[in-house]
Order: sequence, then structure tokens, then C-alpha cells
Amino acid sequence: MPSQGKHTSRKAESAAGAAKPAAAAKLARAAKPAAAKRSVAAKRARRTSPKSRALADLRASDPVLGELIASIGPLPDARDGRPDRDDHYGALVRTIVGQQLSVYAARAIYGRLTERFSGRPPTPAEILADDPEAMRAAVGLSRAKVSFLRSLAEHVISGELELEQLDELDDEAVMEELVAVKGLGEWSAHMFLMFHLERPDVLPVGDLGIRRAIQRTYELDALPDAAAIERIAEPWRPHRTLACRYLWHSLRNEPA
Repeated sequence: MPSQGKHTSRKAESAAGAAKPAAAAKLARAAKPAAAKRSVAAKRARRTSPKSRALADLRASDPVLGELIASIGPLPDARDGRPDRDDHYGALVRTIVGQQLSVYAARAIYGRLTERFSGRPPTPAEILADDPEAMRAAVGLSRAKVSFLRSLAEHVISGELELEQLDELDDEAVMEELVAVKGLGEWSAHMFLMFHLERPDVLPVGDLGIRRAIQRTYELDALPDAAAIERIAEPWRPHRTLACRYLWHSLRNEPA
């Protein structure tokens, strides 16, 4: 006759065996809502625009910048009033025109330039065919800028600057190609990368507007130098272009 101890042992084993599937079922039931939440979050992330995700990253990485973003709200279209995405030459012409000018002055002068050429950006051949003094007087350009426009046209016509290849180059290589042209310095190359090629991670450390906006936003005692800007902007990677647009807008001074 089996002992009572053996009966008890078998009961315990039976209870433990039954508990295992019960616990597993409970875990499975608990996991379903979590999995469902992850699935919903993943679907929402896929539906979210790249710009929305970039803004979320910037807010999370830099609370000070996040407050600035919240205070400004949505930005206007960066391409508004600019040459078509495939018109690299027109974009460089506009960049030269806008050098060292206020937003409003740059837009006005660029408007007069396009009016001179039937409401569109001039071609390289048209720039070289036009009388430099007549164009300068009609548009309101400085003699230096007229010479820069002619230098750009000459580089394009000669093939020294191959505009159709710029899309395939990385940011550093684009910079090298552009600064070889008289009148296209680092600032101009940065603006072309940011506003025309729409590269997402450009930081124009020499731009006075960016320096002033960072000084004000981060309550610095003096204008930051390039090294300080690089250090402050490190958390913004890979969305430094968007961060800079918000900094410019905090001064109402985004480049034209």
C-alpha cells in the first residue's frame, strides 16, 4: 500500500506540472498588450514624416533647443521662392546675390535679376553675354558680385565646375568643388548644401546669424567661436541643418 508521503509527492508534481502551462499562458496574455503597443508605435513611426522624427530627436537631445523649437512652431517651406531642385546653377546665382545682405534686400535684388531674364534665373551664356555695367546698374549688384557671377558662368561653361555631379558627392567634396570658384566661399557652399541640395547635417559655424542665435538661446556672455558651436551642436547630429533653421528663425533672419 503506497505511503501517504508518496501520494503527497505525486500531488505536488501534478500541481507543479499544471502550474507551468498556467504561468506560461499568463505570461503570453501579458505579452499580447505589450506586443500590440509596440506594433502600434512602429506603425505610427512609419507614418511619421522624416521632419517630424528629426524634430523629436532634436527635442530629446537638447532641451534648450527643444524649447526654442516649441516657441517657434512649424517652419515655412525652405524651398519657397528658390530655384527648382535640379537648377544647381540658378541656386548658386541666388547664393552669390544674397551674400552679406539682409533677407529682404537679397530677395529684392534677386527678383530684379530674374526680371531682367524673363522672370527666370539667367543661364551662364546669358550672364557672359550681358553688359556687366548695365546689369549692375539695372539689378543693384556690386561690381564684385557681377564679377563673381561671371566667374561662376565661366567655370560652368568650361567644365571646371560640373554641376550635374554635385548630387553624387558628399558634403565635403561639394564644398571643395564650390570654393574653387571666385566668390563662392565656405558660407556660400554651406547655403547651397543646406537650402538647395537639402543636406540634413550641415553646420555653418562662420555664419553670424547662427553665432548670435546660439549666444542668445544658450545665454552665453560672448559670441561663440567655431569650436564652441561645434561642441554645442554635437547633440543635434544628424539634423544640424534643421536646428540651424530654427536658430535663424529665432532672429527672423533665415538666409534668402
